[in-house]
Amino acid sequence: MSKPPAFVSEKKKKEVKELQDLMLQYPIIGIVNLENLPAPQLQKIRQQLRGTVVIRMSKGRLIKVAMDNLKGKIKGIEQLEKEIKGMPALILTKENPFKLYKTLEKSKSSAPAKPGQKAPKDIVIQAGPTSFAPGPLISELGSIGIKTGIEDGKVVVKEDSLIVKEGEEIKPKVADVLAKLGIEPMEVGLNVVAVLENGTIFTSKVLAIDERKYLDKIRTAAADSLALTISIGYPTEENVKLLLAKAENEVCALADSIDYPTPQKVKKQLAQAEMEEKALEITLNLDAASEEEAKPKQEEASHEESEEKTEEQSESQKEA
Repeated sequence: MSKPPAFVSEKKKKEVKELQDLMLQYPIIGIVNLENLPAPQLQKIRQQLRGTVVIRMSKGRLIKVAMDNLKGKIKGIEQLEKEIKGMPALILTKENPFKLYKTLEKSKSSAPAKPGQKAPKDIVIQAGPTSFAPGPLISELGSIGIKTGIEDGKVVVKEDSLIVKEGEEIKPKVADVLAKLGIEPMEVGLNVVAVLENGTIFTSKVLAIDERKYLDKIRTAAADSLALTISIGYPTEENVKLLLAKAENEVCALADSIDYPTPQKVKKQLAQAEMEEKALEITLNLDAASEEEAKPKQEEASHEESEEKTEEQSESQKEA
């Protein structure tokens, strides 16, 4: 005996229909997880994104039903359905998925950790001084595996300590220590799980790109490609001038090695000869000038010598 069809209220049918209509209106459909997001923060985010992003909260089961009904109408919607988790909500927009993710990340703020929450990333207590005097904090830190000491009357953390790994549950003792140290490891905001665009699913790990590193990789790839095309002599619009300059240099080097006259080589040789001629001319002029300067000195010396001989002859005659 077959089971009678389950009763579905008109309210739920209306909700599913509204979800379907929304997903058909927007080219970008995403799933966000609202776990640990306080209502005031959600309202603030909604106000910030108003006009560009629609956030629609609903039960995960109803979102799945709506997506099931859209199979064949929206490419890849069955893949997005698999990403529904936690406390889901639909996020719909006409913005680029990467731009959407960046906008949502900017809207996040830090918050203290509560017992039972899962760490969004590795939680590390950095080495360094604290503002606390020696007391119960030392044993509290030690109970969660943190090495401490005393310096200048204050508690000091001796080394960096990983106390909760990403995805692990935060225990009450850890939450208490983090609160005392003023560490707020939680991020309050819309956590993007996945986004669907034109049949392609972008998960949060794909969307969370470092733009600077990405651009650096593109620049490196472009430089490597240019170097490769030049090394193998493959002409492109970007390297043709460099290839021509390289070829000209190689031709000139070859001509020099076999002493073959080329227009460029002849010009260089003529220029070199001209420079050598000028250098020789300057040298000859300097020598001539030196000789001219030396003549008066020689004549003066000869004159002085003649005068000395005359004086000696006069003295000899006097003595005689």
